[in-house]
Amino acid sequence: MSDNFRALRLAKTETGQEACFETLTLDDLMDGDVVVRVDFSTVNFKDGLALSGKAPVVRVWPLIPGIDFAGVVESSAHTDFQPGDRVVLNGWGVGETHHGGYAQKARVKGDWLVKLPDAVSTSQAMAIGTAGYTAMLCVIGLERQGVTPDKGEVLVTGAAGGVGSVAIALLSRLGYRVVASSRRKASESGYLQDLGAAEVIEAADLAAPGRPLGRERWAGAVDAVGSHTLANVLGQTRYGGAVTACGLAQGMDLPASVAPFILRGVTLAGIDSVMRPKADRIEAWARLARDLDIGKLDAMTGAAAMGDLPRLGAEIVEGKVRGRIVVDVNR
Repeated sequence: MSDNFRALRLAKTETGQEACFETLTLDDLMDGDVVVRVDFSTVNFKDGLALSGKAPVVRVWPLIPGIDFAGVVESSAHTDFQPGDRVVLNGWGVGETHHGGYAQKARVKGDWLVKLPDAVSTSQAMAIGTAGYTAMLCVIGLERQGVTPDKGEVLVTGAAGGVGSVAIALLSRLGYRVVASSRRKASESGYLQDLGAAEVIEAADLAAPGRPLGRERWAGAVDAVGSHTLANVLGQTRYGGAVTACGLAQGMDLPASVAPFILRGVTLAGIDSVMRPKADRIEAWARLARDLDIGKLDAMTGAAAMGDLPRLGAEIVEGKVRGRIVVDVNR
């Protein structure tokens, strides 16, 4: 078994950064107690920021990007994993400060890995990816705040993106009436309705500065956009409702007021997927295996090779990538 493998590595330059495809060995990898033969990775919005250099995601140079991967354990000094185990990794600084998934091999801490449920293949795990795993955490967050299907409509912003697509599929299967907000309503309505959205609205209706309180509409919401959109969603959330926030596609700011919280008892729950405790990760992947319609997952998923990554990184930041992309790092 050869120690040589192919990887995409980002290097710092005087004018920014450059992406290079290189042949590496295990000696080029960082410390860890498990070596994984990577089958697939994917492209999340954060990956796009790293690949394009649009935000300082990468903090160690040179670095193999890719914030998640799925594959098979090749060797392990960790008591929880044995060669042949199928595993998935999401977050933990991988692709930011530790070599990530855009390579045919990875060496990481076993504490960062989760064994894949039997019903989920390594390809399906990356069709889900960090975006889908985050969507599941958002749905669980709504449930923990008492947002049930009988309470009313649930809004999903950034609906055609990875988080939004999986959130719609999950929520609709769980019996919620889902309203999807998309800046590509004209071209994406059919896609979003096929995933389970009962209605599609224009993202522009939420994107401009609004009033502290609007008409009560949403029992809950999954927001991947932030900024004015999140502020408006909060202002339109019904008494006792909840919003799970996990993204910043519009911006990191939150130009809102305390009115929704103190006058309507609205809960804003932050969803972090990077440092999530392992028990929550295991729960999320078990729920994905049970609650995600694989047919809908297939419908939102495209395929790519490692050579496509620089192009896809730019496109996802520009909002040109719909749904999920599975990257076969071995072609």
